[in-house]
This record gives sequence, structure tokens and C-alpha cells, in this order.
Amino acid sequence: MRVLLVEDEKALAAALSKILEKNNIQVDICNDGEEGQILAEKDIYDVIILDIMLPNKSGLEILKDLRTNNHKTPVLFLTARDTVQDRVVGLDSGADDYLIKPFATEELLARLRALVRRPKDLIDDHILEFSNIKLHIDKGELEVKGKIKRLTTKETQLLELFLRNPGMVLSKEQILDRVWGVDATAMENSVEIYIHYLRKKLGHKAEVMIETVRGMGYVIKEKKDA
Repeated sequence: MRVLLVEDEKALAAALSKILEKNNIQVDICNDGEEGQILAEKDIYDVIILDIMLPNKSGLEILKDLRTNNHKTPVLFLTARDTVQDRVVGLDSGADDYLIKPFATEELLARLRALVRRPKDLIDDHILEFSNIKLHIDKGELEVKGKIKRLTTKETQLLELFLRNPGMVLSKEQILDRVWGVDATAMENSVEIYIHYLRKKLGHKAEVMIETVRGMGYVIKEKKDA
């Protein structure tokens, strides 16, 4: 999962970033509304977490512009504004959820998982399944026919991206943006290296494969469809 956090309280943003990354959630942070708008429009995030009171442009204005321009990324408002009317305004503006500060970390994590949940390929909030493989996201474990293999953080994030988009060709640029982030210095050969690692860990017993689509990128599919 990749999250954009637009929050002007820098200490809170830093603390949240550490919590999310410990749970294998990649985070891009910005502290300014106008910058947040630019990043949000890139359409590379699974969820956008917005504060309402931001410098230069409010969270409500960002959200209204996103929805006007048909950006459908789920948005969670994270704010100290706690009246019923505040919540109504936020949700009516197009927000998918609303969480009031202070909040419990576990509740935030649960709400993020709920926003990206896809019933067809999720067993529960923590596990993705495709054919005969399972990805235990929180544990960073790949299960193939009951056998567990440990994954690195980047391998977990990369496989999660594929499993949330089965049958979809993902370009190297999309993968770099979603897994390494917009400010990362990783090169395209980093994608090739980690695809190689994942293929080795999937092994011959997995009934899925990561296929190279020449000139386009990579796609995860069942071997019977190959």
C-alpha cells in the first residue's frame, strides 16, 4: 500500500510515517496544501490522508478539486475538527472516511486497510490471495502451497502491488512511483532486480507467474493463462 500524508504538523507526520512504514505501508509526506494537491493528482496512491487546516490550500479545497477532476483515490480526513457538521461537510465534499485527532494507531491502520479492500482477492485485512499463493502483508511472508517464505519490505510492497492489480500490465515507471516513491532515487534496474527476487521466491510450485511484456512492463497472471 502506498499512502500520501498531507499534514502540516511535522512531528505528527514524522511519527505517523514511522508507524505506517513498520506496517509495510509506504508514505510520501508533504506539509503544504498546494504541494499536496500536486502529489495527489499523480494518481499513484492507494489512499490519501488529508488534514483540513493546511497552509496555502485547505484539505477541503484539495478534495473538491480532486473530485471535480474525476480523481477517485480514497481520501481519509485526519483532523481535530470534531463537530458533527465538520464531519458532514467533509464526507459531503467527497471524503471516504473521517478520523478525529487524537486517534488510536490501530484504528487508523484498520481504516486504511478498509479503504483499499477488494473483497474478491482479500481473505481478511492482512492477507492477499491469488491462485495458490498468499501474501501475509503485515508479516512480510509469502505462502506457496502452505510453505512460508520471508520477503523483504520492498519485495512485500512489490508483490502487494501486483496482487492488487492481477492481469494488469504495470510499467517500470508505475512500479517505481508506487513502491519506491516519487522522490526516490531508485533506477529502473531496481525494478528488474526485485522482479528477479520475487520470481525466485515464487518458485516452480506457485501457479502464478510474473511475466515480462516487452516494451510495456510486467503482469502477474496464472500460469494456465500464459
